[in-house]
Amino acid sequence: MLGKYLDDWEVGAIYVSPTRTITETDVVMFAAMTGDYNELHTSKEYMKNSQFGKRIAHGLLGLAISHGLLSRLGLLDGSAIAFLGIESWDFKAPILFDDTIFVRVKVQNKKNSGSKPDRGVVTLFLQIINQEGVVVQEGIKKIMMKRN
Repeated sequence: MLGKYLDDWEVGAIYVSPTRTITETDVVMFAAMTGDYNELHTSKEYMKNSQFGKRIAHGLLGLAISHGLLSRLGLLDGSAIAFLGIESWDFKAPILFDDTIFVRVKVQNKKNSGSKPDRGVVTLFLQIINQEGVVVQEGIKKIMMKRN
């Protein structure tokens, strides 16, 4: 599936990703990859008496998975040039082990490049939402896109 080129994006359009369940394996692999073995993520005993009552996933794991879920929509396939950055990102609630999440994407803006007519930037507002409808993370990502 080919993704959307800059001219194909419509400001205000909303896309919803497939769901994904956050597993213990996800958290263990993320901890190993990053070296972040904080007990918030790795110790049942430590978290048993915490405000959450159990381990939580790394916030940055949620951010990373949000980009993977965005990719699963196919909107960027063959048309994205570069991920330009995160304009803002808020961690609103924890992602717990076994939460099932999805991403809602709203197109906030698109603009042509001033210096290169073959590309431009799309600005996306993403929300990670869990199985209870709670927004656990949200923020704005900018992606450089090809024009058709």
